[in-house]
Order: sequence, then structure tokens, then C-alpha cells
Amino acid sequence: MEKSTDITEVSFRIILHAGNGKGSAMEAIQAAKAGSFEQADELIEEAGRELAKAHEFQTNLIQQEANGGRTELNVLLIHSQDHLMTSMTVRDLAIEIIEIYRTKRGLL
Repeated sequence: MEKSTDITEVSFRIILHAGNGKGSAMEAIQAAKAGSFEQADELIEEAGRELAKAHEFQTNLIQQEANGGRTELNVLLIHSQDHLMTSMTVRDLAIEIIEIYRTKRGLL
């Protein structure tokens, strides 16, 4: 990774994939609310895939720093990390909410 341009790009990629993941998780809740559990499950899987992509960018930054590299810290990178953690929490809560909807419909 090179200078701040790369950190900016990585930050935006984390934000993009985290946002996609959070969006899919929110759609999954709505699908479950409507009783479309197969669609909800597919959307949760999509959320997981998107969050995994975002997490991979984060992991690469951590590994570079662990190997002695320096990462330029800026507000955009901090925002991307916050966005990723929030999106992962939304996905985790969506899984629980979907389970509640399943239970409510007697499917568990």
C-alpha cells in the first residue's frame, strides 16, 4: 500500500462493502417480517459475504502494521472502521430478529 490515496481507497472500499452488508441485513429483516424466510436467509448470506470483503481490507491493514508498516490515520479511515463494526452488529442483530420472526410463526 502506498500513501494516503491508497488509505483513502481502502477506507472507501470498507465503507462500500460494510454499507452493502448492512443494507442486505436490513432487507433480510423486512423479508422475514413478511414471512419470506428463504429470501431472508439469502440476504443474510449476502450480508456476510459483503462484510467479509470489508473485513478483508481491514485485516490487510492490520497485517501490514503488524509487519512494521505504517498506516496513515485519518478521519475517513476511522469512519470506515466505525461503519464496519456497526454494520457487523446490524447483521448479528438481524439474525436474531429473523429467528424471533421464525419462532413467532412456529417455524423453529
